Order: sequence, then structure tokens, then C-alpha cells
Amino acid sequence: MSGRLVLSEDLTKYDFGPDHPMAPGRVANTVSLARQLGVLDRLEVVAPPEPDPAMLETVHSRDYIDAVRRGQPNPAYGLGTTDNPIFVGMHEVAALVASATVEAARGVWSGEVLRACNISGGLHHAMPAMASGFCVYNDVALAIRWLLDHGCERIAYVDVDVHHGDGVQTIFYDDPRVMTVSLHETPAYLFPGTGFPNEIGGPQAQGTAVNIALPPGTGDSGWLRAFHAVVPQVVQAHQPVILVSQHGCDSHRHDPLADLDLSLDGQRASYLAVAQLAKQFSEGRWVSAGGGGYALLSVVPRAWTHLLAIVAGSPLAPATPLPAAWRDEVGDTEEFAPTTMSDGAPATYTSFENGYDPGSRVDQAILATRRAVFPALGLDPEL
Repeated sequence: MSGRLVLSEDLTKYDFGPDHPMAPGRVANTVSLARQLGVLDRLEVVAPPEPDPAMLETVHSRDYIDAVRRGQPNPAYGLGTTDNPIFVGMHEVAALVASATVEAARGVWSGEVLRACNISGGLHHAMPAMASGFCVYNDVALAIRWLLDHGCERIAYVDVDVHHGDGVQTIFYDDPRVMTVSLHETPAYLFPGTGFPNEIGGPQAQGTAVNIALPPGTGDSGWLRAFHAVVPQVVQAHQPVILVSQHGCDSHRHDPLADLDLSLDGQRASYLAVAQLAKQFSEGRWVSAGGGGYALLSVVPRAWTHLLAIVAGSPLAPATPLPAAWRDEVGDTEEFAPTTMSDGAPATYTSFENGYDPGSRVDQAILATRRAVFPALGLDPEL
């Protein structure tokens, strides 16, 4: 098999409580749907190894790790807040999530598999010494650090979560080996308030932070237009050896915490586009993780099942019916209650290269990013 899923039941215990948006059922319901649709049969499923304390210290400070381990509220470290309430076993399960993403990276880097995923990961807001935005340990940054420490020369990180991938960008902002690319709702309206186009990397790494800040209400056509107007060009310029990606599905129009307007079909198209980046620019080597997503039954399991099918090398057709047994199992009573793996959207776009519309806020966002970062990469922003 060329695709691997790192998974254990313990990974579903990342649980801030019943009233918190980051519900663990997101992962369990995804795995159940993927199993019932036969996706797991096409993946090698392996358990994450026991976390190595030294691994956490490659990104996070020892004092912060000790504070998480103590499990007591500590606002100085972002612990015990509304976003990041303390829960029993927080350190252990957060460390296991990190270990799972590092294991996915190890499997790809070693050549055991071409593609590997930790659907419970993608905790991209965590900082070296602070929990943030529901994220305790930054598993994707830890995986990138592991790859660097084991000889990987250049890595591209692509983040399609509706929120800016601020933790990963901060950690590698002045490291020219790591390009961080984030497409997100503009920080003028949405947490974490970073990710403007002029954030292009530190003094030693100009051009390796790429931020596309999209206006509220951006739908499939605008999002895909922005992706294809910027991301393949900058990734090609960076020439990564391996691609790492984060796939928060909170860009969906029904997500309660943000304001983009993507359909499930648009999100599926984004996953296929990221897979194509790996095929074109990193010889297929691709490490992926989950992320945000708070429409817990109607969106997240379907979106991430599509992702896992693409990791498995066998994308699901959008018209694939949802198994009746799965719908009964999860008790989907949300207002939007789908019956297939599609929202019935075409998920098409018009290429930016066919012409720029100065009145389009999406096109303004595209051009702002291209003008900010393309020159540092030797690219012409106007072409």
C-alpha cells in the first residue's frame, strides 16, 4: 500500500469537554465513515508510538511541557482558558497526537510509504511556550522539525484551514528550508489576527512565508482561483523534498466559527490540488493532518473521509451515498443532513491568468499576496 493512516482509539481522547467546539467525535465519526465506505481497507493503519519526551522539546520549551503535564490552569501558558480548558490526561493525549504526526512523517521519509496521514492532528496554532486556539502541542511543526533533523533539506507546508497557520509560521519564520503557505479568512475578521500578505518570512528566509487572506464569503470558485494563482508557483520555486499539509475543514459554509463559503465539493477539490502538488514537486511524498472543523456531523466526517481516500490513492466519487448505517450510528439531526459525499456543487473556477478583475475582493487578495512574495522568489506577480 502507498498510503498510511496513523490511528489509535486513544487519539480520540483529545477532549476539552462536552460544551467545547473541538469535539473528539470528529475523529471517531470520520474513522467510522471511512471504514464503512471501504477507505480504511485501502490504507495501511498503524498505531502511533509512545511519545518521546525529547521529541516535544524540539519545538516546545521544557517549562511549557511541564506546565501541560501538571494539568493546572496557567494563563501565562494559555492553559485553563475558554479556548484551552484543562482536561484529564491533556499532556498524554496531546503528546500522542504529536507522536502520530511525527510517525506519519517518519514513514514517508523512510520510504516505507508515499503518503501518510494523522487525521487527529493539525494543531497548528500551538506556540513553543503557549497553547492557543484549541491546540496544545504543535504536531505538524514537530513533524517538520523531525524531518529537518533527519536530513530533509526543503519542506513545503500547505495549510487550508480557515484560520491562519500561525504557530507553524512562527516556528519556522526565519528558516529558509521551510516554506509555510496558508490560505485563510482574512485576519482582519478572524482569529488569530495574523496571516497578512506582508508576512513573507524573516530576514534569513524572505519569500518562505506565503499568506493568502481571503474575504468573508469566499466560495469554491474564489478559493480555488486563489489557490491556483499562488500555491503551485511558490511551491515550485521552493522545490520541496516533501510536502506537509493541514486540512482543517472549517472553511465550509456551514461551519459555525468562520465565514468562508466552501462546499464539501470545493474542499475535496482542495485536497486533490494538494495531492497534485506532492505529485508534481516532491515525487509524491506527502504527510497530511486534520485540523479545525466544527460542523461535527454534516461536514467533518465527509470531508476527512475524502481526504483519507485521496491519501489511499482512490478518491471517492462525490455522488457516493452515505451509508444508512452510519447516519443511524451518528444520529445526524443537524439542519443540514446530507445523504451523499457531495453538496452538489460544481467546484469549478476560472484561472487568474485569464484576467484580473480589479473590483473582485478575491482578486485583490490574490494580487496582494503575489506582489508581496513573488519578487522574493524570482517570480513576476503580474504574469
